[in-house]
Amino acid sequence: MSDRILVFYGSYRADRMGIRLAQFVVDGLRGRGEDVELIDAKAVGLPMLDRMYKEYPKGSAPAAMEKLAGQIRDADGFVFIAGEYNWGIQPGLKNLTDHFLEEWFWRPAAIASYSGGRFAGARAATAWHGTLSEMGMVVVSSTIAVGPIAQTLSAEGRPIGDGGAALERAFPRFADDLMWWVEAAKTQRAKKNPPY
Repeated sequence: MSDRILVFYGSYRADRMGIRLAQFVVDGLRGRGEDVELIDAKAVGLPMLDRMYKEYPKGSAPAAMEKLAGQIRDADGFVFIAGEYNWGIQPGLKNLTDHFLEEWFWRPAAIASYSGGRFAGARAATAWHGTLSEMGMVVVSSTIAVGPIAQTLSAEGRPIGDGGAALERAFPRFADDLMWWVEAAKTQRAKKNPPY
C-alpha cells in the first residue's frame, strides 16, 4: 500500500524555476510507488493570512482552505520545495503553511531547496527547518539542494548536466529518509493517540 505524500511549492512569480524541482520530486516519489500530489500555493490562492483555518467557525472556512485542510490531515508526509528569496523563505509558501497548525502535527516533512545561484537555497532550507518543527512536524535530516537550478533541471524537471547527475544520486537517500519516518509515524499513530 502506498503512502500519501503532499509536495508543496510556493513561488508566485511569472517565470517559476522551482516548479522544475517540484516536478522532479513528484516524479521520483511516484516512481517509488507513492501516492503523491503537488500542492501549488499560487493555484490554491489563499489570501494573506488573516485567520487560520481553526479560527473559522466549523464549515465556514473558504472552500480552498477547507479542501487543503482535509488534504493535509489525510497525508502521511510532506515535502517542501524551498526557494530562496534574499536569504529567506518564499512568502507565498509561508503564507499557505501558516493558515494551518494542528493539521500538520505528527507527520514528517522533508525539505528540497533551490536557487538560481550556487548556494542552492541552503539558507531557506535552514529557515524552513525551524518553522516546520515549530508547526509540529518531524523534519528529516536528509535534504536535497539544487543550484543553479537552470543548469540542473530541464523545464520538464529532468536532470541535466553534472548537477542533474548529482541530484539523481542524492534523491534515493532523501526519499528513503522521508519514507522511513512516514512509516515510523504511521506505526506510532496506529498504536496510540498523540499526546495532544
